[in-house]
Amino acid sequence: MVAAETSGDLLAREVVEDIRRRNPDAHISGIGGGELASVGIESAIDISPLSILGFVEGLRAYGDVVRLADAAADAIIADDPDVIVLVDSWGFMLRVAQRVRLRAPNIRLVKLVGPQVWATRPGRAKTLASVVDHLLCIHDLEVPFYEPFGLKTTVIFNPAGSRHVQGNGSSFRAGQSIPEDAKLVLVLPGSRPSEIKRVAPELVSAAKALKSNDPNLKIVFMPASNVATQFREDFPGVASWSIVSSDPGARYDAMAAANLALACSGTVTTELAMQDTPMIVAYKTGWITWALARGLLYSKTHITLLNIVSDDQEVVPEFVQTRLKSDLIAAAAQDWLTDPDKLSAQLDRQRIALDRMKEGDRDASEIAAGVILDEAAARSAGSISLQS
Repeated sequence: MVAAETSGDLLAREVVEDIRRRNPDAHISGIGGGELASVGIESAIDISPLSILGFVEGLRAYGDVVRLADAAADAIIADDPDVIVLVDSWGFMLRVAQRVRLRAPNIRLVKLVGPQVWATRPGRAKTLASVVDHLLCIHDLEVPFYEPFGLKTTVIFNPAGSRHVQGNGSSFRAGQSIPEDAKLVLVLPGSRPSEIKRVAPELVSAAKALKSNDPNLKIVFMPASNVATQFREDFPGVASWSIVSSDPGARYDAMAAANLALACSGTVTTELAMQDTPMIVAYKTGWITWALARGLLYSKTHITLLNIVSDDQEVVPEFVQTRLKSDLIAAAAQDWLTDPDKLSAQLDRQRIALDRMKEGDRDASEIAAGVILDEAAARSAGSISLQS
């Protein structure tokens, strides 16, 4: 298992658990972070330098990407697995796949979550097909992009939609001494250093403005555990007027407890929808990356999946790039917090969008585990055939 980012590390861990349920004797090694480590898979290399985002940031980190791709390939070849599962993180995983394919062509390569060819650079479909044996993708609409190149694809649907853990809002409120009738705003400022740098300041300012308008309002910040230290260092005064928590075990409970969430764009938006939490989404990337995306690469108007599946209409308010301003976010949030009917209407819109994302009756990790074990069996059978 190879996972370079927080969301990929979580998905990798879920797939590992499903593989072990099916085949307790499976040997699984990996490269990843805390989620894989929590199930006993210590990373063969340190992948923390890969917590980057954006075109310019990618160029600056290019040396690290190449160095770590070489190190990853070395570790994989030394372990000689039947299957390599490359989770998300397009640029890094492509380089790992190319190196392994060149040095060990008999190892089966599975890409878990493909690049968004339906939104940006459809040419990546041909590139991916040239280096992997099987793609586990999220949407049916991705499959036609790969058919001309003969790449096997299996649709697993959205992994966040398979996470059926219902948060306990009352438990979270009790643990934080927040009364049941108090209004609570949850702020999710991101999981990457670049998001804490670019997105978090506006979310912090928006939350502070809301607190100033209503001193009884409760604010909870939950940065991802991998950037929690950075968040506390960058915003040392926040703890004086809010609660700051990075406990991953309380994540869904906090979502369920919140009357409203202010969230950095990402997988978290689907998780919030699953917890029935109204949300406002924010995002910002580097200006060169933004110009390239809007001018050449990205064909959609919105970035939140709930909006994209709703025919690219704004179901969830987005404050992105030039519109990422704390006063705009605070105004929108204040409007909802003071009008229960508007909050209720927002929930209705989110529920409809979420229903459009839910397909199939099996968990994403369960489907992925089955494909991976089948690929492992195919490689083992091929090896036996060659030996005989």
